[in-house]
Amino acid sequence: MTEAFLKILDDNRIEYRLNEPMKNHTTFKIGGDADILISVTTEEKLRRVTASCREHQIPYMILGKGSNLLVSDEGIEGAVIALDGVFKEICVEENTITCGAGVTLSKLCTVALENSLSGLEFAYGIPGSVGGAVYMNAGAYGGEMKDAVDEVVYLTDSGRIASYQGDALHFSYRHSVFCETGEIILFSKYKLHKDDPVLIKERMDDVMDRRRSKQPLEYPSAGSVFKRPKGAFAGTLIEQCGLKGKTVGGAQVSEKHAGFIINIGGASCGDVMELCRVIQDTVREKTGFELERELIRTGR
Repeated sequence: MTEAFLKILDDNRIEYRLNEPMKNHTTFKIGGDADILISVTTEEKLRRVTASCREHQIPYMILGKGSNLLVSDEGIEGAVIALDGVFKEICVEENTITCGAGVTLSKLCTVALENSLSGLEFAYGIPGSVGGAVYMNAGAYGGEMKDAVDEVVYLTDSGRIASYQGDALHFSYRHSVFCETGEIILFSKYKLHKDDPVLIKERMDDVMDRRRSKQPLEYPSAGSVFKRPKGAFAGTLIEQCGLKGKTVGGAQVSEKHAGFIINIGGASCGDVMELCRVIQDTVREKTGFELERELIRTGR
């Protein structure tokens, strides 16, 4: 990391930490050090940091809750940028909620409940940030982010702030326009509808109960590892192939839900990737289905 780049951060009072262990910032609890972790609290500071990264040829990535992320054992070259400050704020106006990309999905759902607003119950308990959920069009139990998102404000590479609405968001299964453009999600807006908070709470509790009963929440993981193939379910295919409990190093196919790979202790990125390869090869050989990773691998 160049002295000139660090001076820009210092001059702008932007918080950062060098050689930050990424295992502390992912739900998998796996990953080597990032060269630098930068916390930005305003749009202007984010604009300055990204512009400075480009000027000094420093690669950068935006970090949410790290819930769908597998970081290399060798860490991440360049800057990891965490959204804080205004990006963790929520504003409610009648039936509309606007929130920063750094807000957790569970917090967004709780605020909706507190304001008797329905439409986000499906997302309760998804262990990610709003920005990451919009980016991947996260979904569960019959709902997806596309069902609730009305508008997304983003930052372009040139430092311009703009927004997408409706079809321009290109939402599809685990996909949005941001997967194509790489633009940085800043805020998102949700148009919801009024409902009895008792009924909203019942639906949220039902979703959480189903998660607890079916998913291995007691272990570090990154949620569902593979996308749903057309005409089948990844977890069912993996279970049918007799892979429940299959272990490579500290990584294991969950006995509770075969669609999850869990860290049973000291798992490395290499362990997880090798287990993914074994699963994909076995499922292809025995069923003919090709499993595509939903899990994002990043780093050196």
